[in-house]
Amino acid sequence: MNDTKSIILAGVGGQGAILVSKVLTRGLVDAGYDVKMSEVHGMAQRGGSVSTQVRFGTKVWSPIVGRGGADIMVAFEKMEAIRYCEFLRPDGIAVINDYEILPMTVACGAAVYPDGTIEDMKKHFRTVVIDAASIASSLGSIRCMNIVLFGAMVKSLSLDSIDWTAVLKETLAPKILDMNLLAFKAGLEASCDK
Repeated sequence: MNDTKSIILAGVGGQGAILVSKVLTRGLVDAGYDVKMSEVHGMAQRGGSVSTQVRFGTKVWSPIVGRGGADIMVAFEKMEAIRYCEFLRPDGIAVINDYEILPMTVACGAAVYPDGTIEDMKKHFRTVVIDAASIASSLGSIRCMNIVLFGAMVKSLSLDSIDWTAVLKETLAPKILDMNLLAFKAGLEASCDK
């Protein structure tokens, strides 16, 4: 029996997708899973697309998630949900941050940001929409929206039995820990509301 679960984390450079994948990987390893992770940075430093793939289970042979193979996709930005949705299984879960970062082509007027992203995703996948930016801002810093999304993902995958508080304490700098613990809890709660 193959018990491997596959996760796609997709965002824009600087949003913290890679940090989330490292927290996730550490927690899964601590919980006894075999875990494989891969990263694609793209033009991360220039606001380009960034994705990571995490696979975990009893025994995982490869970090690569093929098209139609992901159990869950976390999109840190709405357009990234469309960019990576082909990797989701038909019964997969899409956790989407209701947040826009305008690509350079849109910012300079050469293209238009697509409308209806979330509505299109809801037609095809179980979709959890989180306004992580507003939640993070209410906690004091928009920079913790990645951990809000992490909390929503943990709840959506039913991984909340893992001691994520301990993992966050091991992984994050002390000066940002308290806010991120609040962000994680808020993400868990926001996911329950959907």
